[in-house]
Amino acid sequence: MMRSSAFANKSYAILGLARSGMATLDALHASGARILAWDAREELREAANDKAIIADPMEADLSDYDAIVVSPGVPLNTHPIRDKAADDGVQIIGDIELFAQARRSLPPHRVVGITGTNGKSTTTALLHHIIQSAALPTHMGGNIGVPILSQEPLAAGGVYVLELSSYQIDLTHSLDCDVAMLLNISPDHLDRYDSYDAYAAAKVRLFDMMDPDHVAIFGSTDEKTQLALELIRAEGRVKNIMDSSAFFLEGQENWPSLQGPHNLENAVAAVVAAEVLGIKEHQWRPALASFKGLPHRMERMAEAEGVLFVNDSKATNPASTGPALGAYPKIHWIVGGLPKSDSLEECEPYFGNVVQAYTIGDAGPMFGELLAPHMPVDPCEMILTAVQHAAANAKPGEVVLLSPACASFDQFKDFEARGECFRNAVESVIENNLIGTAAGGSIE
Repeated sequence: MMRSSAFANKSYAILGLARSGMATLDALHASGARILAWDAREELREAANDKAIIADPMEADLSDYDAIVVSPGVPLNTHPIRDKAADDGVQIIGDIELFAQARRSLPPHRVVGITGTNGKSTTTALLHHIIQSAALPTHMGGNIGVPILSQEPLAAGGVYVLELSSYQIDLTHSLDCDVAMLLNISPDHLDRYDSYDAYAAAKVRLFDMMDPDHVAIFGSTDEKTQLALELIRAEGRVKNIMDSSAFFLEGQENWPSLQGPHNLENAVAAVVAAEVLGIKEHQWRPALASFKGLPHRMERMAEAEGVLFVNDSKATNPASTGPALGAYPKIHWIVGGLPKSDSLEECEPYFGNVVQAYTIGDAGPMFGELLAPHMPVDPCEMILTAVQHAAANAKPGEVVLLSPACASFDQFKDFEARGECFRNAVESVIENNLIGTAAGGSIE
């Protein structure tokens, strides 16, 4: 765990004791801080009882506290903790800000911060894999993997690779990344922001915290990303700026876990960052081929009877699903869930790759109407039904792809649970020899 003299004899209130909250509690306690902690769940309060004063910060006097540390899941736009903090004159921060404050006490190191609407988990994991392959000390954290405060400090020369959501950036004020990367910006999480522009501005704040001599990387030609790029260039805020969308990288056919146009963009961005870190082509190129990908993100789950099954449950919006449809020429597409918009515009350029769509969840009827003019549509409602029908219709060389373009919360607790349901359904159709059975006239 990360201990720091920066926290000794200071006072912190923690709101939210899930993964990052518990990691924060442990790190602050080990560093000698005084802590007040709270979570709505009694079992988490009990788990924190020996390390903190258990009290609701909404009902405590926090005026002499150094900060309130909140989970990124706390909606600051609606939660009363924002007004409470203002009344008590105390700053609201997150665990990434605590890491930023602890950096002075860590062995010499570098930090790469990666944000964007889509692709940041894959790019973070890929860059981390490249750095590992180059035999450099590295940790991966932030919005992916183990909370950064739970990890032991790296040896001198190490690289921390952090995936950063807009929520985490909102709670961070002094993270000076040696390399900061904005992959792309498309509409998402608008329930937490006043507008699309406000959401984009939250992403761009990552560059506001940078030393001017550090490196900024931009990874997309989308409108908001390019506006951010031009703004930072115009202000001269950062001297070293790279537009990775201008780079071209050959050999994607040799990277099985990095298929599709979006993964080419992710790979280019990771390679540009690796080069900035001093990693050469003879080190990063083999790592692209050996990268195994992430669960639920273009995950090659199984192949049977010449049909490939791919789990892209993490594609929770159309902008993420669109490029997934561009990864393969003949797709049986399972789509739907809790919709974030009433449009599939970002998917339209790839409709020609879809053999048939199988709609599920709340969005099923709406998506069925949108897709019917472009392709056959099978209204399935449930993932098991969709997998059975898609497997029955699929021919050798075709792909059954779960890429929902929706949140999962209509039927599942999260996208991981949705992906596991897909996995179980795939295993079932393989075990029961249901692949290609529609050619014989029945899937009963």
